[in-house]
Amino acid sequence: MQSSETETLQSEPPTSLRVPTLVIAYDDAVPRADNRSLAVETPVNVVYGSVPYAVMMTTPADLADFAYGFSLTEGIVESAAEIRSATVESGEDGLRLLVDLAPGRLREHLARKRAISGRTGCGVCGIEDLAALPLAAPRSGKGPDVAVAAIKTALDGLHAEQTLGRETRAVHAAAWARLDGSLVAVREDVGRHNALDKLIGALMRAGEDADQGFLVITSRCSFEMVEKAATYGASVIVAISAPTSLAIERARLHDMTLCAIARSDTLTVFAGRERLVLGT
Repeated sequence: MQSSETETLQSEPPTSLRVPTLVIAYDDAVPRADNRSLAVETPVNVVYGSVPYAVMMTTPADLADFAYGFSLTEGIVESAAEIRSATVESGEDGLRLLVDLAPGRLREHLARKRAISGRTGCGVCGIEDLAALPLAAPRSGKGPDVAVAAIKTALDGLHAEQTLGRETRAVHAAAWARLDGSLVAVREDVGRHNALDKLIGALMRAGEDADQGFLVITSRCSFEMVEKAATYGASVIVAISAPTSLAIERARLHDMTLCAIARSDTLTVFAGRERLVLGT
């Protein structure tokens, strides 16, 4: 774990709420009273120094991890050491995530500008032209080979770790698995980008080696998800849902292995087949 200090609210907001509902069967005219857990969605204003940077709609959990991962994948920092602290404050309209950067990094950040208004897991809204689309720096080295059996192990174990997902059926998850398929960390959020940023932040803070594992995400794999993975240094990403065409292009550009439509019995390889090890 990095030594930088992180402060949180004394009483963290709930991540789910129970609400009353009516269940109507198509073949029954009498509604049935019920209740259901819903995922909490909260606006979080990310602030660097004293300057607001973005309003993100997130699940109010693991916000310190989010501060680190979001800062990395946004290109604001290059390592966890450049973040001195992350503090969460409550306000009338949501939460404020105050990120204290090292002085030199803060000056560099204030020289650039980007505005993001609140969307759930917003990807690239706020950029001014196509040239500003994110592009991760080239990775050094090939990255590890990953056994297909290890991917199955990770997939088999992921459901049990999705606590909020099982409760609400309304959030995405991102997980980091070691090369044997054992899960190291899982993060959940209403936004798929947020879940991945939280996971990357947790890995940064723990000092995890990007060459010692692979990513598993429960959402579709868009190009932003590939870019975030590449920024962290991951060479293998496995998605339970399908990829987009640009995600495949970016995976090939970054020499990444992209597997998707991952099920208990099959997975589909869209890029980087040479990194996968078949057999038991």
